[in-house]
Amino acid sequence: MLSQQAIWLLIWLIGERTAEEIKIEIGTALLENKTEALSKKIEIRGRDSITGLPRTITLTQEQINEAIMPVLLEIIAGVKGVLEKTPPELASDIIDKGIVMSGGTSLLNNFDKLMTRQTGVPCHVAEDALLCVVRGTGVALENIELYKRSISKK
Repeated sequence: MLSQQAIWLLIWLIGERTAEEIKIEIGTALLENKTEALSKKIEIRGRDSITGLPRTITLTQEQINEAIMPVLLEIIAGVKGVLEKTPPELASDIIDKGIVMSGGTSLLNNFDKLMTRQTGVPCHVAEDALLCVVRGTGVALENIELYKRSISKK
């Protein structure tokens, strides 16, 4: 059984593309069924960083979940921190409408459910989550005069 640190090192060594494949194929933020989490597996091929020889290892969904959970909990802690500092009038809107998650990590299976459980606020993945931030930035830049009040200078 590989340790959490070993799995993180492996993910770092395999590269972003393979890590993304792992996330899509068997990655999950919540293990809903322990037996299923142990049976879902992925083979990873690469070069052994110690011997330099080609090597294949098999990781389970449970191992991947264990390895990524600290990072997911850091993200959730950041969201909670923002919610704690949110003025009451905005907080009520967030509670009513929920949190909209964007970016690649939001596409991790069940991350919206984990975020909802941890924050107590309904969470939803944005439509076209990978590109919506870029599009929103483009809209803001095209209408910079309208958005100047929202931009803070530090």
